[in-house]
Amino acid sequence: MRVLVAMSGGVDSSVATALLRDQGHEVTGVTMKLWGGDSDTGCCSVAEVDDARRVAQQLGIDHHVFNFGDEFDAKVVQPYVAAHARGDTPNPCVECNRHIKFDKLFLRAQVLGFDAVATGHHARVVTTEEGRRIGRGADTTKDQSYVLYMLDQDKLGRLLLPVGDLRKEEVRALAGRLALRTASKPDSQDVCFITKRRGRASFLGERIELHRGRLVDGAGAQVGSVDTIELVTVGQRKGLGLGGLGEPRFAVEVDVPSRTVTIGSRDELSCQGIELTELCWAGAAYEGPVMAQCSAHGSSRPGRLVGSTLTWDTAHPRVAPGQSVVFYQGDTVLGGGLAVRNLAGLRVR
Repeated sequence: MRVLVAMSGGVDSSVATALLRDQGHEVTGVTMKLWGGDSDTGCCSVAEVDDARRVAQQLGIDHHVFNFGDEFDAKVVQPYVAAHARGDTPNPCVECNRHIKFDKLFLRAQVLGFDAVATGHHARVVTTEEGRRIGRGADTTKDQSYVLYMLDQDKLGRLLLPVGDLRKEEVRALAGRLALRTASKPDSQDVCFITKRRGRASFLGERIELHRGRLVDGAGAQVGSVDTIELVTVGQRKGLGLGGLGEPRFAVEVDVPSRTVTIGSRDELSCQGIELTELCWAGAAYEGPVMAQCSAHGSSRPGRLVGSTLTWDTAHPRVAPGQSVVFYQGDTVLGGGLAVRNLAGLRVR
């Protein structure tokens, strides 16, 4: 089988490539050049491209660099900026998977005659009675099934995830035995186009106007302020300057047009449901009981999905608009969507 492997320059994709080569596949590595600006981490930096190229040399396979910079800017960076401007909390890594890794790259692989695309994600492609699904990775502490919820049957039929059945320590041990240069390289968990030196505020400030905001309680009384309301996230506690108010206070609602952040207690942060948009499914659309996960490394909680509304079985902390909500049945992904609005006061079904 001819396999195109997305090599990010990290240990997981390096080992994925080695495993496929050793299984006898005709393997070609590719690193995607996505961001043309400053980058000090993630798959967009010069160092990552160089590490991927050198691992490919070690393994004796061809390696290419595909430039998807224009698409990345249009589908990931600009929506990221626009989301912050309206007070949402975007997930650029999910959108990169949706539009770049599992769209542009898949199309390029098809044009070039590859039979499959592989990545180093810690997840599995499993077959159920309803068809293929993304399953959680064997290493639950590194599981990345959450960020792959947008994959449909066609993509799942052409996707290989070679490290999904391995624990992280096994991946590193294998990389060590093969003497791969990425064997001890630390994991990257940052947004690739936001540098550590400058941060989000500087990046956004060059692209949109940033504003101070008022902090008000549930009765509308001002209790503080924030320097940049566009950086406040629903559920945020740290950085609000509210340490002297006794019990913890959280950002309950962010209203950028009025420059207002409403804060509240842990109980006031709770909600009974979420309105969703951009729902997508591995197979047929689903309604009914689900386990729902609202962050990449969070835990799933039970609820019921009816149309585009998810109702929690018990009160749940509000989800920041713009975040992905992913639905599981057991350890497999049904699909997911984006949070639009938290719903308070719903009767629990």
